Amino acid sequence: MKLPAITGKWLPALLTLVALLMAGGCMNEPAEERKLHAPSPETEKEDTLLTFGILYPMAHPFYEMITQLTEESADPLGISLIVKAPDEVNLEQQIRMMEQMIKQRVDGIAVSPVDGEALGPVIDRAIDAGIPVICFETDSPGSKRLSYIGADHAEGGKLVGKALGELLKGRGMVLVEHGFADMPAQKQRLDGMLQYIDSNTDIQVLDIRYNSGSESQALADLETMIDSHPHFDAFVSLDLWSASSSILVWKAMGLDRDVIAFGMQTEIKEAILNGQMTSVVSQNEQEWGHAIIQSLMTAVQKKPLPDWVDTGSRVLIRETVDSFPDISRSLAPTSR
Repeated sequence: MKLPAITGKWLPALLTLVALLMAGGCMNEPAEERKLHAPSPETEKEDTLLTFGILYPMAHPFYEMITQLTEESADPLGISLIVKAPDEVNLEQQIRMMEQMIKQRVDGIAVSPVDGEALGPVIDRAIDAGIPVICFETDSPGSKRLSYIGADHAEGGKLVGKALGELLKGRGMVLVEHGFADMPAQKQRLDGMLQYIDSNTDIQVLDIRYNSGSESQALADLETMIDSHPHFDAFVSLDLWSASSSILVWKAMGLDRDVIAFGMQTEIKEAILNGQMTSVVSQNEQEWGHAIIQSLMTAVQKKPLPDWVDTGSRVLIRETVDSFPDISRSLAPTSR
């Protein structure tokens, strides 16, 4: 049987179908190359004033909040952001992502290093290529980075210890959950807290557990610690993952023990207002986005930057937590 020729009205339809199939095939990017908010610098950079790369240690709602705050400072200036993060804490993926930003010739990079020492040579390569680099949240002091934006983690830990001492009036039993034992900033945070309570209180730390960046592990750790030490007086969350887990456990078990978290998040603000959490030590994260954009703009203009922009730390409780801005928009990973 002779097939009809593909002409006339059938040709445009076929071309449209092929185009749709090809576009669908482009959607399956590797996880480490997915962009949270990024116009393609190769095709759109000429339409924007500047393109800055923002690189996180992992994908997490906390960093989605930071992205939104950064966009609020970048958008009025016509600055395009390429935002990347490994799905979970992964140094190798973070290195690859930063190397890709260098190849893309972004105008500046802000990075929260998984490991400041290991990432140092990549930071140096960016600087040597003429791309200014600043660190935020965690630092790489041995690198050529131009500035660090964030708080002193040891001092933040001491502030946790002080808040704990005031809540428990200097004595009591405490459970502690942390993320990574070998990450310098997190170790400094824990050491600062322990040094304060050892020197200034009679508080006893019953157990310290590490979840290695897993919320399910944090949840299991918390349930195990509560079962083993049912008479504890307070729980301290020193990482992003166990804070979320504690909210779930406190809701499910109806606990009325004190909870102190480190690092402000939208759900933590809600938990404090709802009575499921007592307080949080904030690193004034609401300032990071503006500081990142202003610092990179200053660097692009070849003006000097301070070695450290200290955002400080403060304790927020139910009466003061509303001073932290509401971050309501969800920022799921997308490409635009």
